Amino acid sequence: MRETGAAISTAAGILGAISDDDCNLAIWQRNLLIDWSALIEGSPRDIRFDASRADLAARFAAALASHGFGGRNLHRALCYDVALLAERFCAVMEIEELELRLEVVTTDSCRKFHADYVAARMITTYVGPGTQWLTRADAARVRAGKEPRAINRLEPGDVGIFKGKLATDHPAIHRSPPIASASGPRLLLVLNRTDRG
Repeated sequence: MRETGAAISTAAGILGAISDDDCNLAIWQRNLLIDWSALIEGSPRDIRFDASRADLAARFAAALASHGFGGRNLHRALCYDVALLAERFCAVMEIEELELRLEVVTTDSCRKFHADYVAARMITTYVGPGTQWLTRADAARVRAGKEPRAINRLEPGDVGIFKGKLATDHPAIHRSPPIASASGPRLLLVLNRTDRG
């Protein structure tokens, strides 16, 4: 982990490694057992709100229905998964309030490698290619104006907690995969701390 900055496992408990000084990215590898692509049929609108840990599931369920997401038969399963991830994020970060964003990504707005100006955020992709990230060595190469030797990627369904600039001098360097390499829109979930924590 010291060389890459990443802690990776198929066990959910790996997410707690983000609290280690040497870790700037904790990845829980998991297989998607559901095809979520029906959710982005039509013209769904992005969801974004702050909520308490206790209220998040109900608010998310209502938002899915009101924001035009397709695949209504998938809504309950998605609500369950998002509530599970929110619980894990809150437990790891020791917070009771969080911001949720569910976005349909159709542009290259985050195509450059960067670090987020946050303490940490959780990211998972339900539809389309996952977030790309760099080891510490390749992050240093990019800072020096060179190309990375290798670009790593979360698979759809994988969950990453990315440490940001507010928590470390060596934040996780990542980007959205270039839209040209994707076969269509991506469905991305982002969980953040709020100022209230």
